[in-house]
Amino acid sequence: QVQLVESGGGLVQAGGSLRLSCATSRIIFSNYPMGWYRQAPGKQRELVAAITSGGSTNYRDSVKGRFTISRDNAKNTVYLQMNSLKPEDTAVYYCKADRGSWSLDYWGQGTQVTVSS
Repeated sequence: QVQLVESGGGLVQAGGSLRLSCATSRIIFSNYPMGWYRQAPGKQRELVAAITSGGSTNYRDSVKGRFTISRDNAKNTVYLQMNSLKPEDTAVYYCKADRGSWSLDYWGQGTQVTVSS
């Protein structure tokens, strides 16, 4: 079945960096817009960054200039480079393959990112 597997999360001090990866299988990766979302305890899941199949990107305002989303179609993988991390970036980060409907989209299992002050 379709799999999206995130990795690269962990504990980092404020100002540090992490690089998240999301490896996919059993989808035609190059056809899918991809996104990174996050969910902090007690909060709704929110879009962090997205990249179209053509490579266009968009970011939520709070991460602009600090986070970079990219994709490698040869490796069926999407990345999120996170720099200058802040405690408010602490959350479980999920990747998503966009099928155009929230109920049909493919999701990974999530990876925890914790930023200490």
